[in-house]
Amino acid sequence: MKMSYKYFLGVLALASAVACKKDNYSAPSSLLTGHLIYNSDTIQVERNQVPFQIYQYGFGKVAPIGSTFAQDGSYSQVLFNGTYKIIIPNGQGPFLWKQTAAGNPDTVTVDLKGNQTVNLQVTPYYMIRSASITVSGGTASATCKLEKIITDANAKNVERVSLYINKSQFASGGDNIAKVDLAAANITDINNISLSVAVPSMTPTQNYIYARVGLKIAGLEDMIFSPLQKISF
Repeated sequence: MKMSYKYFLGVLALASAVACKKDNYSAPSSLLTGHLIYNSDTIQVERNQVPFQIYQYGFGKVAPIGSTFAQDGSYSQVLFNGTYKIIIPNGQGPFLWKQTAAGNPDTVTVDLKGNQTVNLQVTPYYMIRSASITVSGGTASATCKLEKIITDANAKNVERVSLYINKSQFASGGDNIAKVDLAAANITDINNISLSVAVPSMTPTQNYIYARVGLKIAGLEDMIFSPLQKISF
């Protein structure tokens, strides 16, 4: 049966109206932000490596909004107003995220109404303390100490400490122009750690670098870092 021209126009008009209605829905506009923190300290990680998930309930099938933390431990997500639950999957990050009695990741509930900041408390295995980085004579040198936070049955050993330098504001194993590793076997005192690495030539030439110290914990993929420093020379 052939479709009449008028009927075709009617169907087309209805489809256009539905499409316009969908297009007229407001975009999400509430900004949820925060940091990974331990007490009052921000947890520094490698950018785009440590994931988190946000769930919203009450709208049929539940699927997470997945993203990752920035290297300074911050996150941001534009969302609709509503009630959300945030989790960090088990085994992610250089820290312990709280769990339920069944061993599943616990949740942080957020009742979002406009822009809101929600920091996420975690317990790191170690913290890097008193990190100081200088450049002299073409060499970058760092000193720091390690504080072991988790000392119970969940405790883990140090695998290595590393110094990363870069010409841009990212410094890690995946973002560096030079690095040096100090294996745990060569660390005699966790309260007195020293590392140094030559600063390579940079094109175009610049008289500063960005640097930070990273700690690799045995059995974990994700490292914890000291805050990024910009060093002029």
